[in-house]
Amino acid sequence: MTKQQYLDAAEKRYDELQRLNLLTDFYDYESEFVRIWQDLGREVLEKNISTPGNDKRKKKPHDARIRNNK
Repeated sequence: MTKQQYLDAAEKRYDELQRLNLLTDFYDYESEFVRIWQDLGREVLEKNISTPGNDKRKKKPHDARIRNNK
């Protein structure tokens, strides 16, 4: 993921983050805040490691250190 791709992904969520200021309940604010950042984190992770597999239960090691420990 390039710096520009990251900035574009974060910019897509900027309006959502600003709308949080309209919420008066801290619980709602916090839960939406976490959802937005988890969504951004998932997008960044997927772009950095590749396209995720179809089976969410199966994880493949992407780091050489993990593969060598088997």
